[in-house]
Amino acid sequence: MSKSIYDFTAARLNGAAGGLAEFKGKVLLIVNTASECGFTPQYAGLESLYRDFKDRGLVVLGFPCNQFGGQEPGDAAAIGQFCEANYGVTFPMFAKIDVNGDGTHPLYAYLKREASGLLGTEAIKWNFTKFLVSRDGKTIQRFAPATKPEELTEDIKALL
Repeated sequence: MSKSIYDFTAARLNGAAGGLAEFKGKVLLIVNTASECGFTPQYAGLESLYRDFKDRGLVVLGFPCNQFGGQEPGDAAAIGQFCEANYGVTFPMFAKIDVNGDGTHPLYAYLKREASGLLGTEAIKWNFTKFLVSRDGKTIQRFAPATKPEELTEDIKALL
């Protein structure tokens, strides 16, 4: 069992392997995303947070997931093109993963253990669930999909 968020690896959307250790010392906002969801416009808010605070140490990490209503059906190229063309996404995007069930990515198994959801449940309920991680790798808080990125500004500033 991993003891730190920095122990995890995940493939980037472009297929390159990478470890979360490259983000050590940064504040992380980790989000499971989808291109065809009612919350998809949150990409704009996530990108805005990233642009506003990346120079102070914030990194938004997007993890596409197709487990909720099949709302992320595209391949990596389609996801990347959609995010760039429609929302100007420049923050790191990763390969499509599962966040629940037998195929849950180890990073998400860890995040769910560290910060449970409503009524103590671990399961991710929908796209755009957000996890805020401090510079020292501690999972600080989990935010529901309906929580808009701009609502996280003060929580992020407190960690920067």
